[in-house]
Amino acid sequence: MHWKHALIARVDARVHAAPVALPADAKLGPDLEYLRVGVSGVYDGAATALVRAATERGTGYWTMTPLRLDDGRLLWINRGFVPAGTTRAAAGASAPAGKVSIVGLLRSPEPKGSILQSNAPADDRWYSRDTAALAGARGLGAVTPAFVDVQVEQAAAVPALRPVPGLTQIKFPDSHLSYALTWFAMAALSLVALAYIWRRA
Repeated sequence: MHWKHALIARVDARVHAAPVALPADAKLGPDLEYLRVGVSGVYDGAATALVRAATERGTGYWTMTPLRLDDGRLLWINRGFVPAGTTRAAAGASAPAGKVSIVGLLRSPEPKGSILQSNAPADDRWYSRDTAALAGARGLGAVTPAFVDVQVEQAAAVPALRPVPGLTQIKFPDSHLSYALTWFAMAALSLVALAYIWRRA
């Protein structure tokens, strides 16, 4: 319970903080999850990948596009949600040309796939945001071991189709009290049942 409450407090503080520079790759890790960062660079729209997503807007895809940062690093950006039926070509064409500035939340890679389905790079079917596998499938070479969920995307010219940003799931279940009450109730009922059996015996 204390660990979960500390996690919720830490994430809540991060998502509302002023954006900071992207840390060096050597410092990236799960302890920086949901850190609010500001980055800028140029998109490689042709390398866009669509990753299956289920959101408050329904089922569809996360639009993952690599961004070449000003410092030369390559960083995958989750530009946001597009509905089912969107093609990879259309999603790629939605990436603004030229310099782009982004504010978003730093996220850890999601290796291999979802709980139910594994990524299939050969068929370009993606069920998790596995940045290394995405880069390998697109022939991009080394990439930053993290990705960014866009909150704000600024560019000189924005195409008509725009993925919907800001849908990062940042709510965590905090059901410790209900768990405790459930188990204590089951224990009490067990004692009642034992007392009943003892009296009948």
